[in-house]
Amino acid sequence: MKILVVLTSHDQLGDTGRKTGFWLEEFAAPYFVFKDAGVEMTLASPKGGQPPLDPKSDDPDSQTEATRRFKNDNEVQAALANTAKLSTVSAADYDALFYPGGHGPLWDLAEDPQSISLIETMYAAGKPVAAVCHAPGVLRHAKAPDGSPLVRDKPVTGFANSEEAAVGLTEVVPFLVEDMLKKNGGKYSKGPDWQSYVVVAASLITGQNPASSEAAAKALLSRLSMA
Repeated sequence: MKILVVLTSHDQLGDTGRKTGFWLEEFAAPYFVFKDAGVEMTLASPKGGQPPLDPKSDDPDSQTEATRRFKNDNEVQAALANTAKLSTVSAADYDALFYPGGHGPLWDLAEDPQSISLIETMYAAGKPVAAVCHAPGVLRHAKAPDGSPLVRDKPVTGFANSEEAAVGLTEVVPFLVEDMLKKNGGKYSKGPDWQSYVVVAASLITGQNPASSEAAAKALLSRLSMA
């Protein structure tokens, strides 16, 4: 079993002068869920190499068991430093696709033709596609085989407008994940802010926020075991 984990290469938080990237918990928690299940992984990003880490996700109050384990695992750090270029990977080589969030994907992966093509190809083949927190933003331009928005009429979740407002970035992000999913016809729902909430719609799995990362990864594994 092989899972492709796609991370952002974008490190600028709009025009604020602040840094963004991927959110550490949203990568670390799923990574160890997959690793402990014996799943083979490839890490990829649009530019390849070391993807940018959102510095706020490395704050002391953002640490979890998974992020602490990440700090002490040389193997995962080496893998992360050498992500494959997204243009070099093929959907045919993988059983599933997982996107960690952070604000970065809203700028690059949401608009990246390679990423959109991967999502569309894997979804059309019945292979699970999972995204957590801001990463459901990567579904913005993805289409179902019939040409309609991939999320149309499907139960989905993602970073809530109330959560974006709480971190003060409503006016900074290029689009709001909740609004985009609704605009594209998705049946958006959410749990309480900052609490784990995952929605499984057959092969499409979405998680609301960082706390949803582990549950989203486990849902993906469950889906793969059914295939």
